[in-house]
Amino acid sequence: MASVQHNSQSPDHGTRHGADGHTAADTGAAARRDRAVRAAVEQGLITATEPVVALFDVAGIRSSAAALHSAFEEVTAPGTPVLHAFAVKAAPLVPLLRLLSEHGIGAEVASPGELALARAAGIGAGRTVLDSPAKTPAELREAVALGIAVNADNPQELERIDALVRSGPASSPFGLRVNPQIGAGSIGALSTATATSKFGVALRDEGARAWVVQAYLDRPWLTRLHTHSGSQGVPLELMAQGVRTVYELAEEINAAAGRAQIDTLDIGGGLPVNFASDEETPTYATYARLLKDTVPGLLDGRYGLVTEFGRSLVAKHGTVLARVEYAKTSGGRPIAVTHAGAQIATRTVYDPVSWPLRVAAYDPEGHPKTGPAVAQDVAGPACFAGDLLAENRSLPLLEQDDLVAALDTGAYYFTNHYAYNSLVRPGVHGFTAAPGGVRFALLRAPQTVEEIVTESGGAYVDALLDD
Repeated sequence: MASVQHNSQSPDHGTRHGADGHTAADTGAAARRDRAVRAAVEQGLITATEPVVALFDVAGIRSSAAALHSAFEEVTAPGTPVLHAFAVKAAPLVPLLRLLSEHGIGAEVASPGELALARAAGIGAGRTVLDSPAKTPAELREAVALGIAVNADNPQELERIDALVRSGPASSPFGLRVNPQIGAGSIGALSTATATSKFGVALRDEGARAWVVQAYLDRPWLTRLHTHSGSQGVPLELMAQGVRTVYELAEEINAAAGRAQIDTLDIGGGLPVNFASDEETPTYATYARLLKDTVPGLLDGRYGLVTEFGRSLVAKHGTVLARVEYAKTSGGRPIAVTHAGAQIATRTVYDPVSWPLRVAAYDPEGHPKTGPAVAQDVAGPACFAGDLLAENRSLPLLEQDDLVAALDTGAYYFTNHYAYNSLVRPGVHGFTAAPGGVRFALLRAPQTVEEIVTESGGAYVDALLDD
C-alpha cells in the first residue's frame, strides 16, 4: 500500500485504519468489498455530506497485474521482451498508475493529458506508448523528444513523423497501426476493427496492404506494427484473428525487406470483462494460450511484444458506494434515489443494455442487506428521467439512508467523470483489508463546489458584459 499511501495530503482523507472484528485478512474479492463498505461507514468516508465515494481494491489490482505477467511468461520464449502498457484512459489516476508501475506495468497514452499523468506517476519513456487517431504536430514532437514509442495512425501522420526523423536523431521506436477489418463484437461503438473503423490503415481496402509494405521498405526506422482488435463485447477468437493478421503482415514485410525490420508487435488490449458476477473471466491465461494456438510464431522469441490492456486490469476492483437519499414509489414501483448516476456511470445510464451494472444493497451501517427481493429502480441524482443505475432490479427493498454499491466500476466509471448538473466528482480511495482492519488511502480528493465554479469561468464573471 505504500506506493499509493504517500499521495494522501489531507489529515481528514489520508490513511485510515479500523478494526472490524476480523482476525485474518480475507482473500475473496467479495469479502474484501464487504469489509471495505463497512469500514467506509465506520471511518466516515461516506456520510450525509459526502454521500458518494469510490473505492479501489488494491489487492485485486495487484493480483490482476501478476496474472497478466504470468500468463504471457507462460507462453513466450525465454528472454522475449514484453511490455504490458496500461491503457491510461481506463482509469486516469496518478496513484493508480504508480501502483501498476510498481508491479511492472507501463502506460499506453492517447493525449497530452494522459502522457502528463504517466510522467507524474514516474513511468519512463521506455515503458510508454503513444496511440491516438488525432495526434497534433506538437504531441509528436514531444513524444520524439522524450523517446516515447509512437504508433502512427495513418499516412498523413507518418509524413509528419518523416519530417521529425529527417530533422534530427530520434530515439523513439516507431510503428504503424493497421486495421485488420475482421468485424465487430456485440457493442458496435467499441468495435475498432470493423470495415469502416476510424482507427489505423484499413488493411483490406484496395491497395492498402501494398502501400503498408512499401511504407516500411521506404523507412528502415519503422520497426513496429500495431493493431487493437479487442474491446468489451469482442470474442477472444476474433481478437486472436486480428493479431494473426498483423503477425502475417509483419512476416511479409520482413521477407520483403530481407531482414527482421519489424522487431516488435503491439497487439493492443481489449480483453472483455465479466460484469455478471464476481468471477474474473475470461482470464489472461486463457487469452495467452489462445494466442499460442492461433499465432505460434508470435511467441517464439523473434518479436518483442507490447500489450495495452486497460479495463481488464481494474474494472473488477472498483466499487462506487452511494447513500439512498430518498425512497419513494411511482406507478407502484419502488425507487431508491441515490447520489450515483450519469455523472459516474455514464455508459450504463445511456446504454444500459450494453453496460449493465451489478448493484449490491447495504444497510446504513454497511452490512449486506437481507430480506425478500423486490423489483425496484436505483436512480441517480441527475435531472433527467433516464438517470438510472438499475431498472426494475430485484434487490432487498432499499430504504432511506441505506447504501447502494455499484460493482465492477474500476474502469471508465468514477475515474471518467461526466459533469452533468455540475455534480462534484467523488473522492477515490484505495483500500487494503489487513488482519487489523481495513486501511484506506486517498487517491483523489472529493471535488468542491468552489472548484466547479473555477472550472466554469468563475474568474471571468464579467467577461460578457458591456464595457
